Amino acid sequence: MNRQEAENLLNQYVNSDWLKKHSLATAAVMEDLADRLGQDREEWWTMGLLHDIDFDITQDPAEHGLQGAEILRRHGFSEDFVSAVMSHNAEGLGLQREKVVDYALTCGESITGLVVATALVMPDKKLASVKPASVVKRMKKKDFARKVSREAIMLCEEIDLSVAELAELAVAAMQRISADLGL
Repeated sequence: MNRQEAENLLNQYVNSDWLKKHSLATAAVMEDLADRLGQDREEWWTMGLLHDIDFDITQDPAEHGLQGAEILRRHGFSEDFVSAVMSHNAEGLGLQREKVVDYALTCGESITGLVVATALVMPDKKLASVKPASVVKRMKKKDFARKVSREAIMLCEEIDLSVAELAELAVAAMQRISADLGL
């Protein structure tokens, strides 16, 4: 599936603007993680884009990923791809993360929320103003962006990345697509 086809598929199932932007941000971060970790950048970009394909449908943590898995299977995605997408909600689905991609998708999609929240407290509310060190600093503040799972972000250590390295990668990836994100 090429990028346009993946975006078309996302648009079939995702209605909310914020979720589309989160999906684009995750795709950008996953693409850079793939480059960093020597993986398939197109596959990881697509995985990042489609990881929440069922969120508008279910929104239930105990179900999120199950309907998405069925959607992805119907569209010919491999079981490895489907498994990785499901693993980003391992806690909700009672799964274990096992592969590098499982950890990458979980920490990569989680840090996007912290980067966006950091941008929104900048005077100009722009990603261009965000420094990776600011993201790391705000991660330590539990009252900042409370819904962002610090534990999920910390899973970057399972793929031999520090939080500072993940923040640097995520900020750069998201800054490249800032116009698409409206930031």
